[in-house]
Amino acid sequence: TPLDKMADALKRVAWSAIDRSTATLRSLSNNIWLKPELAYEEHEAHAFLTRFLTEQGFQVDEHYTMETAFRARTGADKGVNVAVICEYDALPDIGHACGHNLIAEAGCAAGIGIKAALETSEIPLGRLTILGTPAEEKGGGKVEMIKNGCFDDVDIAMMVHPSPLELADALYIAIDQLTVTYSGKASHAAAFPWEGINALDAAVAAYNGMSMLRQQMKPSWRVHGIITNGGAKPNIIPEKSEMQYYLRAPTEAELKVQMQKAGEVFSCCWTGHRMHSRS
Repeated sequence: TPLDKMADALKRVAWSAIDRSTATLRSLSNNIWLKPELAYEEHEAHAFLTRFLTEQGFQVDEHYTMETAFRARTGADKGVNVAVICEYDALPDIGHACGHNLIAEAGCAAGIGIKAALETSEIPLGRLTILGTPAEEKGGGKVEMIKNGCFDDVDIAMMVHPSPLELADALYIAIDQLTVTYSGKASHAAAFPWEGINALDAAVAAYNGMSMLRQQMKPSWRVHGIITNGGAKPNIIPEKSEMQYYLRAPTEAELKVQMQKAGEVFSCCWTGHRMHSRS
């Protein structure tokens, strides 16, 4: 059909535009890779991306409701608005092990291709928006941008994520983050240990309890955590300990059950201590 022929022709236009920009896109990705930045601190990556998209002819809002977020637009004012998402924050200590530099590169590549197709089309096809979403690894930048209205005029949003295998239908799971704090009583560990209440013991017991809870978890559930505060010095009975946990399940209903089970584990370890948790 004529529509199919037009679609095929525009696909070839998009592919050619991306191919012509291969070296520039690779350089963009490498620059982000070489300078990993944590959540909400992605200033250099933000500068790389906004400068690149401006040079490509996009209308760029550099600090779109957040310091290190951005919006780049092209196309008609009417019709469907398709958003392509870029991520670019890194992980502590191990940099871009999650490949967010590649997500940013792929988002920009898709933008270049779609922009070329929109400009070649003889009829208006709609608008393309590239959204730079910071803080995927911590804090949830997309959640804040949704609350800020950044997606209100978006009809379709898409992104890609690097993986060692190809997945046409990826598994999406709900997540909740939990911070648990135990409070005890400090004392000199050598001189007067009986005067203390060891908050680290509560955290260790809770950590082991969560490990044992895995036997009663469904195969599709995930739980992983670390002890972020275990005390000040070995000769001081720890007055405070803190843990961070991520819990994941295929649905919010299952996640609620998992959170309840985890809460029971954390609560049973606080005898003699004060416990505070937040999610």
